[in-house]
Amino acid sequence: MTTPEQQPPEPEPTKPPGPTAPQYQDRIYRSPAGLAGGALLLAVIAWLGIDAVVSGQGRTPWLALAVMLLLVPLVVAYTLRPAVYVNDDRLRIRNPFRVIVLPWGRVASLRSGFSNEVLTESGAKYQLWALPVSLRARNRAARQEARAAAQAARGDQGGRGRGGAGAYGPGSVPDGPRRAESDRAMDEMRELHERRQEAEAAQGEVTVRWAYEIAAPALAGAVLLAVLLAVG
Repeated sequence: MTTPEQQPPEPEPTKPPGPTAPQYQDRIYRSPAGLAGGALLLAVIAWLGIDAVVSGQGRTPWLALAVMLLLVPLVVAYTLRPAVYVNDDRLRIRNPFRVIVLPWGRVASLRSGFSNEVLTESGAKYQLWALPVSLRARNRAARQEARAAAQAARGDQGGRGRGGAGAYGPGSVPDGPRRAESDRAMDEMRELHERRQEAEAAQGEVTVRWAYEIAAPALAGAVLLAVLLAVG
């Protein structure tokens, strides 16, 4: 008895090539101090508010609920929500009450002063809430750079005096100037902007969306609080 001859499986149809993936996923910039401060504030609000709701008398629980409804969205908006998302094609800015999407082709410049801002070709200006400017961090980075340069200079002098390569070795000289975290993030975005602003995939329109999910609860809490205070 012979066994049936097995036929070779048919070749699978070739799948059409998909869209080219970006070089990397969205790089996210956020403020660690803002996240920590926001979490602490929310914990304090929850502690005091829940205690007032549970043990309060008369209108106190309602006032506590109204205050919590007003404050929690605002704390989230200004501390936990801000973020900057960056990829090869566009810059997406999530500010307290707006989300702005800027293709690199529409960005004119990224500016750092007392705040970090992005300017569009049409003249619009958007602040980067997730990258606050810290003068203290800038001064600390400048002091660290000055100390590193002084140590490297002393090492070079000692090495020349002894005919060696320096007291601190080859790793004593920093690779580049020390920068504050927000300044380094702005430098990275400027470099990406210069490289991608002419790319076809980096063209498009600027879009702005309001964060109604934040504004609506805060407005409701403000109205409720005003009504309770007016009624007395």
